[in-house]
Amino acid sequence: MGFFVSLTEAIAENQSLLVTGLDPNPEMLQNWVQRRGMAGRSFLSQARYWIKEVVEATSTHVCAYKPSLGFYQALGPIGLELLREVRELVPLSIPLIIDAKHGDLNTSSALAHYLFRDLGADAVTLSPLAGQDIAAPFLLHPSRAVVVTCHSSNAAARVLQHYPDETNPLYLRIVRECQLWATPEQLLLEVGTSDPEILARVRQEAPERFLILRSLWGEEERLEALLQAGLTAAADGLLLPLPQNLLVEDDIGPRAEQLKLRIEEQRLRCLEARPIGGDGSCQLWLPQPEAAVDPMEELIVDLFDIGCLLFGEYVQASGAVFNYYIDLRQIISDPNLFHRVLHAYAEVIEGLPFDRIAGIPYGSLPTATGLSLQLHKPLIYPRKEVKAHGARRLIEGDFDPGDRVLVVDDILITGRSVLEGIGKLESSGLIVDDVVVFIDHGGVADSSARERLDAAGVRCHAVLDIDRITAALRAVGRIGETELAVLEHRTLVTASVP
Repeated sequence: MGFFVSLTEAIAENQSLLVTGLDPNPEMLQNWVQRRGMAGRSFLSQARYWIKEVVEATSTHVCAYKPSLGFYQALGPIGLELLREVRELVPLSIPLIIDAKHGDLNTSSALAHYLFRDLGADAVTLSPLAGQDIAAPFLLHPSRAVVVTCHSSNAAARVLQHYPDETNPLYLRIVRECQLWATPEQLLLEVGTSDPEILARVRQEAPERFLILRSLWGEEERLEALLQAGLTAAADGLLLPLPQNLLVEDDIGPRAEQLKLRIEEQRLRCLEARPIGGDGSCQLWLPQPEAAVDPMEELIVDLFDIGCLLFGEYVQASGAVFNYYIDLRQIISDPNLFHRVLHAYAEVIEGLPFDRIAGIPYGSLPTATGLSLQLHKPLIYPRKEVKAHGARRLIEGDFDPGDRVLVVDDILITGRSVLEGIGKLESSGLIVDDVVVFIDHGGVADSSARERLDAAGVRCHAVLDIDRITAALRAVGRIGETELAVLEHRTLVTASVP
């Protein structure tokens, strides 16, 4: 899913045009730290707790998060680890914009790779003075976006931004120029101002672009004037910041909701004042894809690119030789990709009733551990073999007979290994109704794995299957006709080797 679609879906889902920063500023957090009784803790611990509190309170009231990279860099290596925690805390359905104001050409490619591939951010803010070259390395990531800063609210910047005069100031020249760099769904504009006239001039030059307002407003009348000036003709396309002082209050959630509703009320008044079409309806502009795109396509391609699908002759544990091989073990070495895989699992798991998560040794134990942490469910697992020493447990972890267990595995092939694990769980008094796998291989020669699970009274749910993977790789041209034929006409299966 591209940034623009993700953003518009978040706006629709939360009915909000609000964006919030996540900047661990020591000065801003002082009073908040005292109220929480955290004065004796390290600043890293204080910042972590505050970020978690803000995200939990605002995730249903904002459409994007925008942490400033500089605050995290100032903390050194632990700050960058904290930024990774931000990525974990922010729901993947809400865009994460890294406010970097990046303007150095020499480091652009490296920063783009770090932010988009390693961290998993959705967009980055850029300084435009280096010209189109500054945006190019970031625009090579088509599902991500750049936000170009065209105006700053800093008073000292006025002598530069409004040069040579108000008739044709530099900031408007920047607005006109940077729109040539990328499409509206991949390039947004950041406008730092509390002056509705400046915002209106930017909107006039960029009628289709999303604008992110950076500066705050002081009066309700100012907010209304900024909305009038910055909204598009369809009364959308303007994102507003959640005031920073609100982020250290005890009632962040209710106050964010009140502001969201106030903005929506005024937005609707703007819409009534300038109806679109004869019926006055508001039609949000969206890019029109030529064909439906699988929302999992990007994840499938990224998995392929790190070598999770290999072609050639591979000997399996049974001695059989297959002409392709699925290897999911490398996922755990890519934190961003692993997080996205966990999120894909979580979407399938949503709504299933269970008390504990169990992973099948050994391949799915990292996944089960990650899901346990993400879903806040206790983890257990059946041992592959019972040791003759120690406690000699069949099931590791704490549980009570009668607990309902969700079993997690990586690839469903014959179903024998997962059924063996289920047998151990059930022999200890646990109940297993559902199994969730990442890939349902299908096409087994001797018997259907799903039939085996059905016969055991267990429902099977899969994130992906081979046909869906094949379709996605064909759509992006990642594999040739020979490899496509191998996947489409498979008669034997691969093994997931732990």
